[in-house]
Amino acid sequence: MKIGITGANGFVGIHLKNFLHLQDGVEIMPFERSFFEDDQKMDDFVCATDVIFHLAGLNRHSDPEIMYDTNVGVCVKLIDACVRSNAKPHIVFSSSTQEEENTIYGNSKKGGRLLLEAWASEHEANVTAVIIPNVFGPFGRPFYNSVVATFCHQLVHDLLPEIHQDKSLNLIYINELVAQLFQLIQQPRLGRVEIPHQFTMSVSEILALLKSYKDEYMDKDVFPDLSSSLHLAFFNTFRCYVPNDHYPVPFTLHTDDRGMFVEIARTNTSGQFSFSTTNPGITRGNHFHTRKAERFAVIKGKAKISLRRIDTNEVLDYFLDGSTPAYVDMPIWYTHNITNIGDDELVTLFWINEPYNADNPDTYFVTV
Repeated sequence: MKIGITGANGFVGIHLKNFLHLQDGVEIMPFERSFFEDDQKMDDFVCATDVIFHLAGLNRHSDPEIMYDTNVGVCVKLIDACVRSNAKPHIVFSSSTQEEENTIYGNSKKGGRLLLEAWASEHEANVTAVIIPNVFGPFGRPFYNSVVATFCHQLVHDLLPEIHQDKSLNLIYINELVAQLFQLIQQPRLGRVEIPHQFTMSVSEILALLKSYKDEYMDKDVFPDLSSSLHLAFFNTFRCYVPNDHYPVPFTLHTDDRGMFVEIARTNTSGQFSFSTTNPGITRGNHFHTRKAERFAVIKGKAKISLRRIDTNEVLDYFLDGSTPAYVDMPIWYTHNITNIGDDELVTLFWINEPYNADNPDTYFVTV
């Protein structure tokens, strides 16, 4: 199945692209925003695809008219390309619950949906218009994508979040959203489709939960409760906003004439501990997780821990020495490894928040 994504560099687009890369039998066709200004590239794109996820557009803009014209305009350009080339890909269009709220953004999404549905009716094509609840998850832009992203950014930088309207929000975690989008093309549903929300929380409840992560995880070095899907989703989101220079975190060492005692991980959740020994010059890892929280603790030897978000080229390197034990926690969607850079054996302890499940694995191998 050849799939194209407009808006592939946006919040939902990045996660959808990463999710599709993990699926068998899927080829992602390249698309760049500049294609909208080039009729030939647009024609080639729509002809090369079986399915197009149309996510491109603006969520916010200081000029409401620009936002409206942009969101409707990209729908028009997509339709024009299909008409010119007589292409009929299945188009999955992302709309919003704001369609019914008479906002400029909601009106722009509704206007684009109606145009796409009219094209589909006239040309016997397939369109699925997806009504999406409030989405949150890692890598969202603060002050743009969601209040969750904004609060996470503010808390980890010791800024004071403000609640302007304490309303109730229907929420969906980004991993769940992209899985449901994929199901819509595996088992096609046409017309207007409402994606069900996972959670309902008030803005103040969201802030209180995220504040508890700042207090427990960052300030007191305690893993919070990760036993429910809600808590794991919010923690994995929060973790991805923790500044890179927060790590490595030194352990508190308790020493006396007997030797040393170190607490590796204090948690309010269950988990699994393991350890490894690594010979000089050897690298372990080169994989990433999509849901698991994981800690690497170096207690003997010298190590380099490297992380790279899988859709970027930037590599974060952390250097640890067992003479002053410290740890680094792995964010989801970051491929990571550990290398023994010393002359002696490296001893590393690992904690992960869920045991291995052969029926539902969460380890994907790719090099840093």
